[in-house]
Amino acid sequence: MLPTRKIRSGKQPAAKQATQRGRSLPALTQQHAGSLESSDCQAVGAVLSRIGDKWSVLVVMQLADGPRRFNELKRAIGGISQRMLTLTLRGLERDGMITRTVFETVPPRVDYSLTELGQSLRSPVEALGMWAFEHLPAIEKARQAFDIRHGPDKST
Repeated sequence: MLPTRKIRSGKQPAAKQATQRGRSLPALTQQHAGSLESSDCQAVGAVLSRIGDKWSVLVVMQLADGPRRFNELKRAIGGISQRMLTLTLRGLERDGMITRTVFETVPPRVDYSLTELGQSLRSPVEALGMWAFEHLPAIEKARQAFDIRHGPDKST
């Protein structure tokens, strides 16, 4: 886990401390543990919250093949409300993942497309989606076993 507080001067970075104690941290953590501060963790957390959000992932997947209009996205992403799609698109636009292009027609036409930054997210999102499809049977089996032991989860 990434450190969530500043490392005080005179203290060794978390990665070095863990290695000295005989434990190893993942490569990413070892690489960044000494340089990440609380504000860095919060910033990374905000980005991961945006791009790891269920709706954002689905929007990126839909836009991977090219520009789409709002209602095309709404139809393609089953179960998303108009408000949630609007909020998701605004957030992705704010973070530089998508562009919103307004065409001066009657009625006005608005297209959404991935930016270069958004395109760079395609590969990780597709890999995550493939992982989910590939492991879905094992996850369902684990859920069923858990529910048998502990009772069904009311939140799903």
